[in-house]
Amino acid sequence: MDLFSRSWTALRTTVAELADDAFARPSGCAGWLVRDLVCHLVIDAQDVLITLVTPAASEPTRDAVTYWEVSRTPPTGDDPLDALTVRLAAAYGEPRLLKFHLDDVGSAAGRAAELADPGLRVGTRDQVITAGDYLCAYVMEWTLHHLDLVAHLPGVAGPPAEGLAHCRETLERIAGTAFPASFSDTDALLVGTGRRAPTGEERAALGELAARIPFVLG
Repeated sequence: MDLFSRSWTALRTTVAELADDAFARPSGCAGWLVRDLVCHLVIDAQDVLITLVTPAASEPTRDAVTYWEVSRTPPTGDDPLDALTVRLAAAYGEPRLLKFHLDDVGSAAGRAAELADPGLRVGTRDQVITAGDYLCAYVMEWTLHHLDLVAHLPGVAGPPAEGLAHCRETLERIAGTAFPASFSDTDALLVGTGRRAPTGEERAALGELAARIPFVLG
């Protein structure tokens, strides 16, 4: 729960400190500018609020690792929901309005997470998961999108080191094997989730794992 709060606070703080012209720069998400990604974070925050007030009576069907649907195909930005996010982000008009909405809804999501009983069973995406596992899974969401946010913004602070380490461990559990020790946590996440292609040296270090990447989480 603490890691959720630290990761989410770091991401929101980075957005709040962005210069206005940064919102028109590309993000690490295919087809999205930074403003589109920030709009997506508003929607993510709403999802957290909705899920935490959607109790479920049945046994959990997912945990923090199996929460993710894994594919080999990176998003292209052509999905209808992705396109809707772009139109919605453009409708804000000014970066300050996006910043305000993310701070407003994002702060509420953060407070809800702090108040949540980790053992509470909640429903999301037609599955049942404990609130603790759900928030743990969202550390991956915040961390990867923090990397997406700063992908083309040199000098802007990235995600916390503890979040990167946690997400690398989660990705390795999804992969069923460890990434080479020569990979930093950031590189393991970027390469492992298809956010960038491995270099020749990295591909050699990956060995058989090179043929299995990327692990695209959705």
